Amino acid sequence: MLLRRYFLRMEKSFFSTAKTQIQQKPTLAYGERVVFQGPAAEPCLSTEQAELPQISEGEILGQIKAATICGSDLHTFLGKRNEPVPSILGHEGVIEVIDHACDNSNINKGDRLTFTIADFCQNCERCHSNLHQKCHSLFKYGHSHISDGTGWNGCYATHIVLRKGTHVTKLPDNLPSRIAAPLNCALATMVNAVNPVVDLNSLEKQRKLNSKKTALIQGAGLLGLYAGILFKEAGYKEIFCSDIHHDRLDMAAKFGALPIKLGSEEEFSLKNDSCDVVLEACGVKSVFNEGMRVIKPGGTYVLTGMVHPDSKLDVTAEQIIRKCLTIHGIHNYGPAHLDQAVKFLSDTIDKYPYEDLISPSYSLHQINEAIELAKSQKYFRVCIEPREKSN
Repeated sequence: MLLRRYFLRMEKSFFSTAKTQIQQKPTLAYGERVVFQGPAAEPCLSTEQAELPQISEGEILGQIKAATICGSDLHTFLGKRNEPVPSILGHEGVIEVIDHACDNSNINKGDRLTFTIADFCQNCERCHSNLHQKCHSLFKYGHSHISDGTGWNGCYATHIVLRKGTHVTKLPDNLPSRIAAPLNCALATMVNAVNPVVDLNSLEKQRKLNSKKTALIQGAGLLGLYAGILFKEAGYKEIFCSDIHHDRLDMAAKFGALPIKLGSEEEFSLKNDSCDVVLEACGVKSVFNEGMRVIKPGGTYVLTGMVHPDSKLDVTAEQIIRKCLTIHGIHNYGPAHLDQAVKFLSDTIDKYPYEDLISPSYSLHQINEAIELAKSQKYFRVCIEPREKSN
């Protein structure tokens, strides 16, 4: 009897230990991602389930709360822009922190963050000169091969891994993830674009200085709309926005600008030498001559949209010199511009109809439908919320 009791105790102890070991065994976590195989591939896009990685020092594992389809991604889908394949596209997004290995004590699990569209080394002379977007070791989210790093490099997925040199900013509670998603591309870039003529850190003072100034924005896409409200909040007396699309111009009017149809009498009614600032945000070289006509001597011309080979301009150095012009080329942005963009959007969220810019939400499995809607240009941005079941 004693021997039987001993073996029963041993059996109970063995299964208890085994059960504990089974319970302690870590469960693998998986996520989903949309893999871009190339514009000519069949299929072009495929959704796959993959194991989430263990993060390294300085990295953040985030769950994508919302992502939006940028025009550069459309160019990639259409074969107008070459990217390495296979890859995970998408760089406009908002994340919720799932895990992190950062020394930054301000980052906590559950935080909603926006992030720079690129990762920087923070050590080269360009980073030290506040030109982070031209870092010698630049890595851009949504534009890299799936084998680069963890493979979770883009926003068309349930998760993304942010690298150590990526600047992140917490989102205030008054900013919905859908509206904040394009903030880290279009709005931050426009904050950088107006930086030569607008100091967002002292808007009250700016409003007095700019009360007699005029700006012309060339292009009523999302970049142009954001530029309009930046000039509006900086106190510019008149802000004109030109485009060929009536529906876009109607929206520009809601975002602080006076709409001008390209080629119309309104466009030609703009007087010579009448604008203090001209900001190109359309990517079309033919608008440049009109900009040169209306810009004042001593004015500033900001170029942001013509980031493609078909951008040779018909201008002479004499024209620039005789008008004493300052011409700025703006490409992407740095960490400070992202911080300013978050604050600006939060401060103005109730003043402008931001929700009208964003489509109904699509799930990750509806990516093809979302892309087709983006191609139609019905909305300024098409939203993907990976956890959504339907639009």
